[in-house]
Amino acid sequence: MTTRKYRFALLLSLFILLFFALSCKKENPGPDNPVPTDPAQYETPFTEIPATSDVVMYEINERAFSVSGDFAGILPRLDSIKALGVNVIWLMPIHPIGAINSLNSPYCIKNFTEVNPEFGNLEDLRTLVREAHNRKMAVILDWVANHTSWDNPWIQNKTWYTQDAAGNIIHPAGTNWMDVADLNFDNSLMRLEMIKALKYWVLAANVDGYRCDAADYVPFSFWKQALDSLKKIPNRQLILLGEGARTDHFTAGFQTNFGWSFYDKNVGVFQNGQSAAGYLTTHQSEYNAIPAGSHRLRFTSNHDKCAWEDTPLVFFGGKNGSMAAFVINTYLGGVPLIYNGQEVGCPVKLPFFSRSPINWTTNPDMFAAYKRIMAIRAAHPALRSGTLEYFANADIAAFKRTTATDEVLVIVNVRNAAKTFSVPTGIQNTSWTDAVSGAAVNLSSTLGLNAYEYRILIK
Repeated sequence: MTTRKYRFALLLSLFILLFFALSCKKENPGPDNPVPTDPAQYETPFTEIPATSDVVMYEINERAFSVSGDFAGILPRLDSIKALGVNVIWLMPIHPIGAINSLNSPYCIKNFTEVNPEFGNLEDLRTLVREAHNRKMAVILDWVANHTSWDNPWIQNKTWYTQDAAGNIIHPAGTNWMDVADLNFDNSLMRLEMIKALKYWVLAANVDGYRCDAADYVPFSFWKQALDSLKKIPNRQLILLGEGARTDHFTAGFQTNFGWSFYDKNVGVFQNGQSAAGYLTTHQSEYNAIPAGSHRLRFTSNHDKCAWEDTPLVFFGGKNGSMAAFVINTYLGGVPLIYNGQEVGCPVKLPFFSRSPINWTTNPDMFAAYKRIMAIRAAHPALRSGTLEYFANADIAAFKRTTATDEVLVIVNVRNAAKTFSVPTGIQNTSWTDAVSGAAVNLSSTLGLNAYEYRILIK
């Protein structure tokens, strides 16, 4: 009898040990469950990453960019993107999309190390990156760190996700993002898998960095850990953009985050009649608390604004108003962003949960104007890194940017009516050249401007 009890206890113990080993195998790397090694570096790392102050970024919504809605559909317009002075392309999420509770959002990531077959495959991505590099443009991917789809393989590891009091995995608190499950950044194993996936695309597809989605929702400690790991990849200089406004993003290692306040001020001036004098305060408030050399991303449109709210044509008063707002946005300071379609005045909202191809033949005059504005910025260091002198006026955004060898005066009428600019004493009776027309300009005490007219004057 004693022998039977002993045998039963021994078998029970072995069963418990086997059950525990199998349970742990899902989450714990070890000899029987090894963590895959990083892939070898594919091709040669891109060596012409621009300085942060020189970045001109272009966001691509794959589903809107072409009729085919894939990576191959981007290739024919790479030269047009380059013609805008762009040196960094941001691709919206490239990964497979979850099916459970799905809204078909590309921000609902089913697998962090696979390509959405809707867009192509790994080789198609590599081709796109290579062709961009051949044109001296870097490529960054949109990275969704905060959450996954409900059918992502990680969901098997319940402790990798935030749970409610009853132990149920939840969607991100304080949001209506019901199609995604919130990740738990207290879990060190999840963090390591996330970092491994981030490294994967740099090595396997030769991409040049990331735009990190919902960066304010993810703790500082993870960003510091992840970005430090990325920066240890040999022979790489990466572009790191955080979608958020927290100043600790820069301490974590981001070079740029979003200038939401400046966007709101721009809309407030053009749409709600706010004073143009307020641009300076908003600009300074965005820059006062961040390290030297760091920058804010400045935009008049992006995928969220264009999908859920409206186009720059609506926000800023038509073609002329949207161009005037873009000049202020691009020349006052920061890293300029162009969202696909705004350069041809795309008149419709662009969804990204579904396909809606841009008509690239719309408004060729606007495309020409965008090219001029960006070419002037590229030709004048003062517009990228010069000191700023702002001239307060309710209806005119006027400022001068200066380096030791370069001086640019920008004067923009922010109203849909003719206005007269009272020229500040310090620049009265000075001579300039109009950067657009090449004509000589002699400033006296006043300067007349048509509705939404802008003047870019150089020494």
